Amino acid sequence: MHNNISTNNNISTNHNNISDDNMISNSGIEDIMSDLRKITIEEQNILQGNNQIDKNLYMNEKSNVIDCKKLLEDGKLIQIRTHTRFVHFPEHKHNYVELIYMCSGSTHHVINGEDIYLHKGELLFLNQNARQEIFPAKEDDIAINFIILPEFFDYALTMMWEEENLIRNFIISCLRSEENSVNYLHFKIADILPIQNLMENLIWTIKNKQSNKRNINQVTMGLLFLQLMNYTDKVEVGKNNSEHELILAVYRFIEENYKNGELSDLAKQLNYDLYWMSRTIKKLAGKNFTELIQAKRLNQAAYLLANTRLNIAEIGLTIGYDNLSYFHRIFKLYFGVSPKKYRDNKQIINKNTII
Repeated sequence: MHNNISTNNNISTNHNNISDDNMISNSGIEDIMSDLRKITIEEQNILQGNNQIDKNLYMNEKSNVIDCKKLLEDGKLIQIRTHTRFVHFPEHKHNYVELIYMCSGSTHHVINGEDIYLHKGELLFLNQNARQEIFPAKEDDIAINFIILPEFFDYALTMMWEEENLIRNFIISCLRSEENSVNYLHFKIADILPIQNLMENLIWTIKNKQSNKRNINQVTMGLLFLQLMNYTDKVEVGKNNSEHELILAVYRFIEENYKNGELSDLAKQLNYDLYWMSRTIKKLAGKNFTELIQAKRLNQAAYLLANTRLNIAEIGLTIGYDNLSYFHRIFKLYFGVSPKKYRDNKQIINKNTII
């Protein structure tokens, strides 16, 4: 499935109009893409007639589970490798989380029986329960595979607060190896420049042996997730996951309308019966609509308390509460402290972390 990427200077794939401060030069892009297109020893053997994968490179002899121990160096939580071209990969699973970033061309996957076509600039996350088959890629179909242990995402979770969202739930399901969760996320975000930049930065840092590399990578992954949360309209979770598609629509509605959104508005927008919608949200999310929208409001209030100088009344109004005493009461119930105490605690923490 993958080949080790040789150490080079930088990596980028497709945005030539980005400033030099953020991206590498056009010649750097060409150098890296040229390096990625090189035929590896494994691919040479395939082209010479060995038209099956060498299972010993990926898994134990009697297993169809690709083993992270075969791909990760001891002590590492994340590694990148190029996808091996010219060969068919039979159906398999992974005992790690896989992220695939398409640098050029496209690849054809079958995930849990469903055809997925990954195009240039797109992302595909797969958890440990996804069953994947991959058809032979051509010479210009360049994909980078991230082999990631679930614990790598610990810091990213802390950057995403505790509110319900598809990406956070996906990560938690990976950490718990849950079988009844979404098995893959296909993000069609080739035109979203900040996400492309973050992917390029992540690849660059992993490829090059920089000091403090793990912390940089974990923060970059957290920033990537925060960006992806803004583009849940560009993610697919599978035709066989209609319930997950529905809850994704609920999270998206709450993200965009948490200040004054009503369940009746959402039911009308999705053309569902109001009472059926209420029961289904409770079943799928484990919380009712009011609890979900309240969690979003309060987490947004916590962010504003920690990161702005708005007074508490202004914050209450900003998130949809015009009754200040009610805002104080539910905030304390949710976080265990008053809004003022929460802000004071954050200021103390920030002061102590300044070097």
